[in-house]
Amino acid sequence: MSFVLVRWLVLLGLTLYQAIACWQEDRQPVPGQKIDVGGYSLHYVVAGSGSPTLVLDHSLGGIEGYFLIEQLAKRSRVVIYDRAGYGWSDRSPRPRTSQHIVDELEALLVAAKIEPPYILLGDSFGSYNTRLYAHCYPHKVVGLILVDGLHETGMLKMSVVLRSLQLFFASGFVMSVLGALLGIIRLLQKIGMFEVLKPGLRQFSHRTRRAVKRSFSRPKHWITMAQEISGLDKSGRQMQQADNLGNLPIVTVKAKSFFLPSFFTLLMPLKAANRLRDRMHDELAKLSTHHTQIKADQSGHFVWIDQPEMIVRAVQELLPREHDS
Repeated sequence: MSFVLVRWLVLLGLTLYQAIACWQEDRQPVPGQKIDVGGYSLHYVVAGSGSPTLVLDHSLGGIEGYFLIEQLAKRSRVVIYDRAGYGWSDRSPRPRTSQHIVDELEALLVAAKIEPPYILLGDSFGSYNTRLYAHCYPHKVVGLILVDGLHETGMLKMSVVLRSLQLFFASGFVMSVLGALLGIIRLLQKIGMFEVLKPGLRQFSHRTRRAVKRSFSRPKHWITMAQEISGLDKSGRQMQQADNLGNLPIVTVKAKSFFLPSFFTLLMPLKAANRLRDRMHDELAKLSTHHTQIKADQSGHFVWIDQPEMIVRAVQELLPREHDS
């Protein structure tokens, strides 16, 4: 009985700690700005100067663009925004599929008076959103960077094994909502578990890591992840209209493997995942007659952490040559 009581007291303490920590964080000034896009607000940060403007869209559940904002801002103006439900952005009442996300991004750019031309940079799921934006607003986009991007041809025809892996991740996101509510995610963050799982995070400043990890401690983050992964098929069907981008300059960054082999990936179907990734990159190369591929040979799917210099290189490929000086 005493053990049960101690367990409940620990959970109560963690929950109170989570509530107090969120309250304290919410009292701090928001970095960047928030802007209304129709009854809810999206958060964005603008850094650097120059044209065209780099607009970053993150992976499913990620807000990894903050890791490179200082480096990219040395090269041109950069806009990083948190999709609805992540970071400092409000949750959206609209489904978390690519077309709605594109509509929200356009509303943000217009309301914030961030003028084109744009180079769009999309990581993983963000590649869906940026590619669809380029299709919907071709007169505003002068380049596209897809970091280990997705392609609907492969995603909509995943094998049973990979579909099971997707369901496993989705269930983990749902369970993590409870973990965030109870303060367990925040505790794992405080003891450095994120850095244990991904040692490459240590290359970034504590301030930058804290800003990124803050989002993962919030239940809305995991709710949004679950919504986005459950809507992947619908997003994929929406992408079928964006299968030909003419001669738009596109740079794709291809990681060596979807997951880098480790103790944590022993039971994952790495070969099947990599075959799917290879097929998707073959399809991405057909999107434009002006395509360049950069290989991140030391990286897993999280190129932003494993080989961030390859993303900087991809950006440099598309910037006008005067930016090189």
